[in-house]
Amino acid sequence: MLIKGEKIPAHIGVIMDGNGRWAQMRGLSRVEGHRQGARRTRDIIDAAINIGVDVLTLYAFSIENWNRPKMEVDTLMGLLEHYLMDEVEELIRERAIIFRMIGDRNRLPAKIQELVKDIETRTVNNEGMILVPAISYGGKDEVIRAFRKIIDSGTPVEDIDDKMVDHNLDTSGLPPVDLIIRTSGEKRVSNFLLWQGAYAEFYFTETLWPDFTSEEFLQAIGDYQKRERRYGEINQGGII
Repeated sequence: MLIKGEKIPAHIGVIMDGNGRWAQMRGLSRVEGHRQGARRTRDIIDAAINIGVDVLTLYAFSIENWNRPKMEVDTLMGLLEHYLMDEVEELIRERAIIFRMIGDRNRLPAKIQELVKDIETRTVNNEGMILVPAISYGGKDEVIRAFRKIIDSGTPVEDIDDKMVDHNLDTSGLPPVDLIIRTSGEKRVSNFLLWQGAYAEFYFTETLWPDFTSEEFLQAIGDYQKRERRYGEINQGGII
């Protein structure tokens, strides 16, 4: 599918859902579903870079995921460590990207915290797409942490506004989310970018994440380009 250069969403968020169901449908372990999902991620990153997306935020591990069985959590952390050491390193070599994690990194294993910090430091001065993995992330948790920062700064309550909240979020300095894509047929945001996605467009698909191709990703962009974004205002015809 050919995507025109106009109306490319500056910031896309992706809820990568359906790894477990994909594996179950094939009689495989959930671990194998997560492995296949990790492989799919690279295709979507490359597609986003190719069409000129400025920021791609991927919901990789929610703060609620810590409540999953320990064996599954340990497996996910192992896959994440492997992805950071191999896939992201390859991506950095082949593509100029800026890597910036959002989420409560203090809950992550020390090795992963070190890897994330190292990659962020080495890519901070790049000029390519900003790749934002949301790891140990929850939108409500992020907003709470932002307000705690504001309170700790001693800012008077009456001086708190949306710009100040923006500045204290994990995504400080990034543009608002234009498009949120969710795979697997679920139609909810699941605590993802609640503040930043206030006026985001949504694209829901029945496709499970391991089967979500770059072609369907471009289809989602094409669907977005056909929409009229009014941000609560009226369109030219006067219709709300």
